[in-house]
Amino acid sequence: MTYRLYGTPGSLYTGKARAYLIKQRIAFENRAAGEARFRAEITPKIGRWIIPVLETPDGALIQDGSEIIAHFEAEGGVRLPAYPATPRHRLIGQVFELFGGEGLLRPAMHYRWNFDETNRAFLSRDFPAALAPTGASEADQAAVFEMAAGRMRKAMASFGVGPESIPAVEAAYARFLALFDAHLAASPYLLGGRPTIGDYGLIAPLYAHLARDPFPARLMQQTAFRVWRWTERMNAADQDAGEYGCPPAELFEADAVPDTLKALMAFVAEDYLPEVEAFVGFTNRWLAEHPGIEPGTNGLPRLQDRAIGQVEFVWRGVPIKVGVMPYRVYLLQKIQDLVDAAAPAERAAMEALLEETGLSALLSLRVSRRVVRKDFLEVWA
Repeated sequence: MTYRLYGTPGSLYTGKARAYLIKQRIAFENRAAGEARFRAEITPKIGRWIIPVLETPDGALIQDGSEIIAHFEAEGGVRLPAYPATPRHRLIGQVFELFGGEGLLRPAMHYRWNFDETNRAFLSRDFPAALAPTGASEADQAAVFEMAAGRMRKAMASFGVGPESIPAVEAAYARFLALFDAHLAASPYLLGGRPTIGDYGLIAPLYAHLARDPFPARLMQQTAFRVWRWTERMNAADQDAGEYGCPPAELFEADAVPDTLKALMAFVAEDYLPEVEAFVGFTNRWLAEHPGIEPGTNGLPRLQDRAIGQVEFVWRGVPIKVGVMPYRVYLLQKIQDLVDAAAPAERAAMEALLEETGLSALLSLRVSRRVVRKDFLEVWA
């Protein structure tokens, strides 16, 4: 048996794992999360319905795109290592893994669910194709779509997308596209001639939602063509960088960070640090109110829930309320652990880059108990 990747074509987090498997030329099958075996056998083992899930040839299960990538990187021998060897590049990769998967959720959800005139005809077929049981009737497929769409529209609100914030969401996304497009003028990937963990973080929203759904796809094609080409490139097994002269599959020399990439990091500081500060602060207050949580548990009445509550903060001048998910703390810890473990000279280089780009707070915003993953859940250490 080859690897089996259970997910959907339109799933943000599935796209992250799928791009990695494609780039590493790991033989795998795309399997629909709606198929009977996933519901009957895989979901009970995971303990909740969540994607992506990778089934290995020996039947082991790995859930979550970050964990799937870490599994193969730990085994070694991959053709394009996702974790850079040099300190600043490795730091940048972890920053964009966090920002890509979590910091771009507002535009991803807005441009999927608030443009029904353009998107609905596509989404109403795309969702049931992957989620409805094989052979489902048209009526059953329609019911699957309405149920999924209703859940996702509620989720959109929990990410801070509402009438008051939409203008800021659109302006921020336009700025991000312009900055990323400018950076891609000189290199096919975030850090040079091959993808790294930062690219896999960014592909999650930028492909599944923003380059695949009709309205945002057209927007990206018309306003940020290089970004749109990058989404194609990230889903190609080869380098797919003919317009760059097929450069060596190497990262920028001497751990270099171009000014265009520093500008993109400064955008992350402006756009996402307020949310990081808010969810870390809420988490520490919540932990103080729940001192008796047993290690290895998430402290929630329903183990399958992902959010511990909601926090309100001001984002780009607009008060918004978002769900607080320990998974984001888990990704934030990857940045902090990397810097904490570095040798003094390497740590100084990473801290200087964070200072220059306004991201130093990523190191000081820490929760009072670590988040770890156990039995496919985020739990407290």
